[in-house]
Amino acid sequence: MSRISQIIIDDSGLPPPTPEIEQERRVAMFDLLEDNTFVLPERDGRDVPQGPYHVGLAIREKRLVFDVSTETDEKAAEFHLSLGPFRQVVKDYFQICESYFEAVKKLPPSQIETIDMARRGIHNEGSRVLQERLEGKAEVDTDTARRLFTLICVLHFGG
Repeated sequence: MSRISQIIIDDSGLPPPTPEIEQERRVAMFDLLEDNTFVLPERDGRDVPQGPYHVGLAIREKRLVFDVSTETDEKAAEFHLSLGPFRQVVKDYFQICESYFEAVKKLPPSQIETIDMARRGIHNEGSRVLQERLEGKAEVDTDTARRLFTLICVLHFGG
């Protein structure tokens, strides 16, 4: 099974993230590189360079851009996804994360757990949307989609 061996986030021109957002990014990148599945399917009858892959994520012209190359810098794919399907789930995710970050500072564990469950539910929805949008372009497992969704949120935060 193929995988991502390096992830590059193009956040040039974006405002600096909050400490909480930066922590989310670090954790997502670490977890993603530890364990992921990323397969490029054959397209138009052409063979696809085999992974592992280096994946660049950026937002350009209001589109999410995946720039995929091999470890030897051979271009493997580039695809652009509309941000429209992500807007509401990203907004919901940031709202619940904000509540979670505040709750951790002052609420008892039972209330934090309730907020965290809601956060996981929204996160699952975001990963489902991502998997749907990647259909025919790249195959990712659920955990990989969840981590990529977190990184998309980080890009949205600055966008």
